[in-house]
Amino acid sequence: MNESILLIGSNGQVGQEIQQILAPRYKVISVARPRIDLTQADSLRQIIKEVQAQIIINAAAYTAVDKAETEPELATAINATAPQIIAEECQKLGSFLIHISTDYVFDGQQSHPYQETDPTNPLSVYGKTKLAGEIAIKQIHPQHLILRTAWVYGSFGKSNFVKTMLRLGAERQEIRVVKDQIGSPTWAQDIADTIAQVIPQIPEISGTYHYTNTGVISWYDFAVAIFAESQKLGFPLTVQQIIPITTAEYPTLAPRPAYSVLACEKMSQVLGTAPPHWQQRLRLMLQDWLSKYSSL
Repeated sequence: MNESILLIGSNGQVGQEIQQILAPRYKVISVARPRIDLTQADSLRQIIKEVQAQIIINAAAYTAVDKAETEPELATAINATAPQIIAEECQKLGSFLIHISTDYVFDGQQSHPYQETDPTNPLSVYGKTKLAGEIAIKQIHPQHLILRTAWVYGSFGKSNFVKTMLRLGAERQEIRVVKDQIGSPTWAQDIADTIAQVIPQIPEISGTYHYTNTGVISWYDFAVAIFAESQKLGFPLTVQQIIPITTAEYPTLAPRPAYSVLACEKMSQVLGTAPPHWQQRLRLMLQDWLSKYSSL
């Protein structure tokens, strides 16, 4: 393969997985802070023009969902304006853009999995800015793939639900977790694998796709599974009780969709197989993390 790939956001939990998987196969130029500042249009345009990559992967995002409610300008700059600029530069270069988006573009009022074509209605600043980024890309540059995913966790990155639960599980005897928000946990490595599998099919696969691991659970059920699996592997835990609570009992700045399961059949057809089940992938991630384990 001769394609050069510019990976933006290479220091995030998905970005680091993409870097590991693609670097042996392609010429990957990885950029992240401080080399690139997504809030500075000139910085972003300059890097894209310098690299002249055939494929640009935008794995960068402002993902602090609650903090975005108090920093809407910053969330907009990173999640909406930066993708617009990237799309504009891709359009000039004739490059293909792969952009990672989120289940939070939906309002969670459905009781069946969201298709790519279902109406969006984000509840939070985070969801609204991510949707604005999607819309800009679609309007500017047809040669794109928007990959919506959900409930992402992995070995890399500063924090995610799995890492937070293990940290709290080592500190506390009792943990309260929301039971009435439903979704599909997704291992970051599987997202990276999916991107690696679709690259050879560019540009035929342009459009919006959903990808998560299979299986549907609540945050509470996910927490129970995390502790059960990590206990088997010998993670240091003191937690004795996990208590299910309602969203109303755990108020947050940003509203979350109650049900954000994504239908992944469209991507499954491209890959030739359905995504693996979340429980199997959780086990693999914990084994992988344990092998690198230093501190929670």
